[in-house]
Amino acid sequence: MLPYMPFVNEYWPFIVTGIICYLGARFLYHSAVSWNPEKYKNRKNYRTPDEVAEIDADEFEDDVGQLDMSSALPWDLEHVSLDFNRLPVDETIRRSQEFYTFMNQRRTVRFFSRDPVPADVIRNIIRAAGTAPSGAHTEPWTYVVVSDPEVKRQVRDIVEKEEEINYTKRMGPQWTTDLKPLRTNWIKEYLTDAPYLILVFKQLYSFKEDGTKRIHYYSEMSISLACGILLAAVHYAGLVSLTSTPLNCGPALRSLLGRPTSEKLILLLPVGYPSPDATVPDLKRKPLEEILVEI
Repeated sequence: MLPYMPFVNEYWPFIVTGIICYLGARFLYHSAVSWNPEKYKNRKNYRTPDEVAEIDADEFEDDVGQLDMSSALPWDLEHVSLDFNRLPVDETIRRSQEFYTFMNQRRTVRFFSRDPVPADVIRNIIRAAGTAPSGAHTEPWTYVVVSDPEVKRQVRDIVEKEEEINYTKRMGPQWTTDLKPLRTNWIKEYLTDAPYLILVFKQLYSFKEDGTKRIHYYSEMSISLACGILLAAVHYAGLVSLTSTPLNCGPALRSLLGRPTSEKLILLLPVGYPSPDATVPDLKRKPLEEILVEI
């Protein structure tokens, strides 16, 4: 007797039931098509089983083109030569060290001057963030820049109400204990002091011209990369910022700013000049040997 026969002997009722269900489903489907073929032919790209069986490889390729599989980018997208200027090795080393030294001076600031910042500076910063790579080049981001004092006040009201709950109830003693050395609380003066607030929204999806949804691949990774470039651009422009991820404020802020439900708030960034008496925690960053693994 074959070694697998005991399994069949024990479970044959389930196997037979499965086969009967499968055959019954096929019978019912074919019966429905026979009795009401027009109903099924109205379905997009409908083919009878006999027609499907007759499709050869070449015809199948043509058939795929008729499906709703339009690419987010044109099928005939032109590829051009990369405009790249290879630097001498010494210059590459110098630039890498220079950029590290510059970025190591960046600090999170909670005390902002009310001095104005030219709007073109903020627009250029957003342009720089928009150069970030994204999955299938879907660019799943929206940057809302708020400078209107009344809207900034409303943003602050929403954030402070939620932050008070975070500090007193929601987040627990460990969270508040970890934050004590940073001397933070739920009062967020910087939201009205800073001349600009940049709110970064992740587009969960968008719509094509025909109204169908456009898939956004790796949107979380894409928006994270864009936020990193945004912070570097703010620092390079000679301004300061504070990275704020307002817990539980997303829906209210999205509604306040008139953004669709297809967008999710990721980052709230006050941007401007530091106040003359601004202070920052004297923090040290991890040394290279703690963050680098070379194989």
